[in-house]
Amino acid sequence: MAKTVLTPQSEDFPRWYQDIVAKAELADNGPVRGTMVIRPYGYAIWERMQADMDRRIKEAGARNAYFPLFIPESYLSREAEHVEGSAPSSRS
Repeated sequence: MAKTVLTPQSEDFPRWYQDIVAKAELADNGPVRGTMVIRPYGYAIWERMQADMDRRIKEAGARNAYFPLFIPESYLSREAEHVEGSAPSSRS
């Protein structure tokens, strides 16, 4: 059986992390560049992390919030125009 070789963490942390995720079969690259498909064991880890963070947030007296995963490009373009033109806000 071939020995599994990982990129040394001290040499290239991002590559090392990707090696760990791939070798542990936690996730695969998705069909769209920059996306990942989280596999069952990876998702189980995510759920435990999420539950722990939820507990910590609530213990601190804060409330959770969710933000959109995908933002339409038209929204980003509109915001860029505001920044470039320093348009005043309509809010009081």
